[in-house]
Amino acid sequence: MKNSERSRLNGEAEEEDDEEENLNGGLEAWERSYADDRSWEALQEDESGFLRPIDNSAIYHAQYRRRLRGRSLTVATARIQKGLIRYLYIVIDLSRAAAEMDFRPSRMVVVAKQVEAFVREFFDQNPLSQIGLVTVKDGVANCLTDLGGSPESHIKALMGKLGCSGDSSIQNALDLVHGLLNQIPSYGHREVLILYSALSTCDPGDIMETIQKCKESKIRCSVIGLSAEMFICKHLCQETGGTYSVALDESHFKELILEHAPPPPAIAEFAIASLIKMGFPQRAGEGSISICSCHKEVKIGVGYTCPRCKARVCELPTECCICGLQLVSSPHLARSYHHLFPIAPFDEATPSRLNDLHNISRSTCFGCQQSLLASGNKAGLCVACPKCKKHFCLECDIYIHESLHNCPGCESLRQSNPVVANEG
Repeated sequence: MKNSERSRLNGEAEEEDDEEENLNGGLEAWERSYADDRSWEALQEDESGFLRPIDNSAIYHAQYRRRLRGRSLTVATARIQKGLIRYLYIVIDLSRAAAEMDFRPSRMVVVAKQVEAFVREFFDQNPLSQIGLVTVKDGVANCLTDLGGSPESHIKALMGKLGCSGDSSIQNALDLVHGLLNQIPSYGHREVLILYSALSTCDPGDIMETIQKCKESKIRCSVIGLSAEMFICKHLCQETGGTYSVALDESHFKELILEHAPPPPAIAEFAIASLIKMGFPQRAGEGSISICSCHKEVKIGVGYTCPRCKARVCELPTECCICGLQLVSSPHLARSYHHLFPIAPFDEATPSRLNDLHNISRSTCFGCQQSLLASGNKAGLCVACPKCKKHFCLECDIYIHESLHNCPGCESLRQSNPVVANEG
């Protein structure tokens, strides 16, 4: 075979490989199998017999409303005191069981991804609280990060320490967090969330004694399992007043871990009213130069000044490293206030109300002003506030209850009738 013919055949083979890569989106074989895994389950048959993508937004909204309804029912049936100042340690199991690939691509990767989302959501809903990270592998528990209010520092530390090896030990993890949380003041609510992958625990002593110590120290322990139910985990949660659940898949695991973001009800026998000293520091000027008490470094124009000892701190909320004063800002208190008086769940629009949606004033969402009519000029899914009777779309319903924490319809009526609102 001549060199010209050989080069021509090689060129044609390379062109065929390029065309195949373009058809596959430039993905590797394992990436394509992961992206297309059980893709037929994302389709459903419509009224005309055509296959359409499943409306995931409606499914997500139904799951959200179910959680919201259960949460509001719990608040309505009992007088509940919320723990707004929380000190939470997240215990992450990094034993060899975390390398299993029943969760794609592995349990460890899924846990790290959901912990990152949980940390951001936790500080969004609990601005006065603090989080610490603990990892367990090779039978030893290690404190990855101390209690703090910076989500970026926790996420950065976790992503740099991902690695699975050895066995897991619940007792060593509980002994470590017990010693750390035992120093928390009485007004702080002590919590532990264990993300457990293994099916056994390798403990050096009697774990029942450790569970009793956690119970006596008022530490609420919750566990989310990634494999199967374990008696010791269930017993731990029952004794300390926590919750125990096992994740079925990644979406279920995400739902379970995000349920721990809102503050849980305070244990009745431990809910003691107390006054807390807090300081509201001033923001430093743009050109000011001082030494940060947190990192012992020189900072220019970034930080806040403690009103008691005049020390410089980087971010809020935190505890002054010099005098121990709790440093917060007024928006932090305002964002924590909505947990005590949450908005009632909106009602799903009834058929009689759906017929009225063809009225111009009711055919659009009161929040985003988007049309509430689906294809064919039919009324789509929507909800209505039980007080002001304003209609909202599903996205605005979730945004109002999770982020805004105020009904725009009720606020507009209050502003238009201030006298009536004050008398009411």
